[in-house]
Amino acid sequence: MTTTEVRGPVTYNPYAYGMHEDPYPTYARLRAEAPVYRSDEFDFWALSRHEDVLSAFRNVDAYSNSYGVSLDPSAFSSEAYRTMSFLALDPPKHTRMRSLAGKGFTPTKVNAMEDRIREITLEHLEPALERGTFDFIEDFAGKVPMDVISEMMGVPVVDRAELRRLADLVLHRDDGVYDVPPEGMAAALELVVYYQSMVDERRKSRTDDMTSALLDAEIDGDRLTDEEIIAFLFLMVVAGNETTTKLLGNAWYWGWRNPDERAKPFADPGRVADWAEETLRYDTSSQMLLRVARRPIELHGTTIAEGERVLLLVGSANRDESVFADADRYDLDRDTTKLVSFGSGRHFCMGAPLARMEARIALHELVTRVAEYDIDAAGIERVHSINVRGLAALPTTVVMR
Repeated sequence: MTTTEVRGPVTYNPYAYGMHEDPYPTYARLRAEAPVYRSDEFDFWALSRHEDVLSAFRNVDAYSNSYGVSLDPSAFSSEAYRTMSFLALDPPKHTRMRSLAGKGFTPTKVNAMEDRIREITLEHLEPALERGTFDFIEDFAGKVPMDVISEMMGVPVVDRAELRRLADLVLHRDDGVYDVPPEGMAAALELVVYYQSMVDERRKSRTDDMTSALLDAEIDGDRLTDEEIIAFLFLMVVAGNETTTKLLGNAWYWGWRNPDERAKPFADPGRVADWAEETLRYDTSSQMLLRVARRPIELHGTTIAEGERVLLLVGSANRDESVFADADRYDLDRDTTKLVSFGSGRHFCMGAPLARMEARIALHELVTRVAEYDIDAAGIERVHSINVRGLAALPTTVVMR
């Protein structure tokens, strides 16, 4: 006699620590059973299928960013642009802000950083490798992206560790607390005060950095205000730095969990880009982003009313079986061109080229020096955040070539 498992309706709570450990089985059920999922507890809808998430990214007429991209009550506000910059703006304000901010973050400026990114990578990697055993996040992955973006901004070396600590606090969520905890609010304020001071200094005396470039950015007489510059710097350190740190940690972790796939870039360093891209698809740093319906939206027989909140589950979209065959398998040989980890359309991530360059350089320097590595599973710690997925501690032992 056989029994059939009876399951209740699927539930999705982005704050739950259990969800942070492994959201993917829930995502699979959402795609199959509730592609337009409703949470009355947290007052949101959630889209989990690739085609729906991609369409929402591209349809700025139906989906608004004007209240930010976070579900947290303290972050969901018409004032969200003060800390999220153009992530919390719709056209035409978004177009203006992104165009002006882009003057300080051009592809030329990013490409010019390649040699310096490699130097920063080795500054942290070589001492860690010499010790043989180290924490991949604390000693390497958490330091490189912060140093890179801080150097671009003009942040002094002595301040960078503290800014990373503050950025971590902004993203952390306490178990059972459904908002930014007090420590996170205080950290956000400290970051804003720090950047105001830096902007004040650059206004008096320009240097060769992004902050000065933002002060000088101009289109037809239009310039950024101090408030807009500070918001952009805040976005870069919290969103840009943290997601790249998580990308590196996730790549290292999933390489360890999948030795046959890990062997590919270790045998051929030219495959490190494939390693990074499959990690972006399989376990992306940015798991979900918020939108608000600008008008009634009909989807899969359900109506989302104007003004209601909609979560775009990026992590789920990247595991959609209709787009990625055998989607739950970590496979460096697959086509990842349809991943949505950096969004799409007008809100495509401005920092994507920098993140990809950092990941490629960091992983390349690792595979050309390390023969094999192991991770102490007992020491692994996961980040607890509703938007960002990654590891807080990843104790590693390496064997050198």
